[in-house]
Amino acid sequence: MTTMTIFLSLLLTFLSCVQSEEVTLIQPEAENGHPGGSMRLTCKTSGFDLDSYAMSWVRQVPGQGLESLVSYYSSSINYYAPAIKDRFTASKDTSNNIFALEMKSLKIEDTAIYYCARGYSQVPLIFGAGTQLTVEPGQKSIVKPKLSAFYPPKSSSKDAVQAAVCLASDFFPKDISLQLAFGDKPKANVTRPSVLKPD
Repeated sequence: MTTMTIFLSLLLTFLSCVQSEEVTLIQPEAENGHPGGSMRLTCKTSGFDLDSYAMSWVRQVPGQGLESLVSYYSSSINYYAPAIKDRFTASKDTSNNIFALEMKSLKIEDTAIYYCARGYSQVPLIFGAGTQLTVEPGQKSIVKPKLSAFYPPKSSSKDAVQAAVCLASDFFPKDISLQLAFGDKPKANVTRPSVLKPD
């Protein structure tokens, strides 16, 4: 076997190894949270030894540049941006190759795209595709109204104006549609906003 043949064989072996160890960082496309709640963002890694590399979390708030949040090598060697230090905690699950970010006391201003990255700010970073986190108030469940009917006293006068009152309370959403029926008279549909102030 010539020297050139040996060289080409070693080169092909090397390239094969490089291709088989391609770095991948897989993140969920989107997550939703509520103010005051908690969220766990995950980054599934492959193609390298997670335990041997520093990792980072970076976010981009709409209309702004990238903001470095966490640089993490281990529980004893890490850096957190002051703005999130007391609320966000990074961790490595080396048995499952997952780099995670635990978030608590979420705020609406935490809405952003969160990127997992291999490396830290002073070395070249390899980024994941990012997770769009949206923090917004939760929707209340629909609550059926409590209905109370109040009827006018009987009058001997045919020309007397009479009114029946239907009181709807303790319901959500605060707009309501009622269908009223008086004896054999046609039903009337009434749609009005609540007279009560929203919570």
